[in-house]
Amino acid sequence: MNRTSDYDFTVIVPLYDEEANIPELGRRLAAFLRTSQYRSCVLFVNDGSSDGSLECVKKTCSGYPDFFYISFSENCGLSAALKAGFDYACSEYVGYMDADLQTDPEDFNLLLPYLRDYDMVTGVRVRRNDSPFRRFQSVFANSFRRMMTGDGASDTGCPLKVFRTAAARSFPMFTGMHRFFPALIMLQNGAGYKEVPVRHYPRTAGVSKFSMWNRVLVSLADCFAYRWMKSRYIRYRVTDSDLER
Repeated sequence: MNRTSDYDFTVIVPLYDEEANIPELGRRLAAFLRTSQYRSCVLFVNDGSSDGSLECVKKTCSGYPDFFYISFSENCGLSAALKAGFDYACSEYVGYMDADLQTDPEDFNLLLPYLRDYDMVTGVRVRRNDSPFRRFQSVFANSFRRMMTGDGASDTGCPLKVFRTAAARSFPMFTGMHRFFPALIMLQNGAGYKEVPVRHYPRTAGVSKFSMWNRVLVSLADCFAYRWMKSRYIRYRVTDSDLER
């Protein structure tokens, strides 16, 4: 039995080689569960870590009854980890955050109220605690993506988002598509999404898994892939039927 079905909201935490952050992350997530507006649980997705992350996750989950995990046999990337989380979570709502402690799970409470009106609510890091060069990369990549997709999103790289699970599962996921969630929401049904300011902190342990290559250059190429998909995306609306769903 998938125990996430007992909850209204699942926090998905994809991670790769974040051993040093997991104990403190577990404590912060547990604190959030006590204040969450919904009955919530945590689902760690170990993306084939090569350090002791899996052992740390298992130990953390054994100490908290509302924590669960799945683990990949090899490193597959962030988009694959998110897809697995969406597939395995059986709650009505899902969200995700990175394991690097640069965002605070308590800020999910800022996003969750808007799920009554939107399929997706995304955080916006209003005071980025990153190096000037990293901020420049993000600004450049976001500007190019907005031009190519027309999604108007301010900060698609913010690792704090919530969704209706049905909407998240319907994304045409492939490598790099985690950067296009606002555009994909608009592509599905023309519906909007909500942006909400959230806090951002400097990384204190571990190392970033993103470089200029996979943050900027690859994402620029992915914009062209999105444009190709958008021109061929299938959508329909059934107006009458004698079948029950």
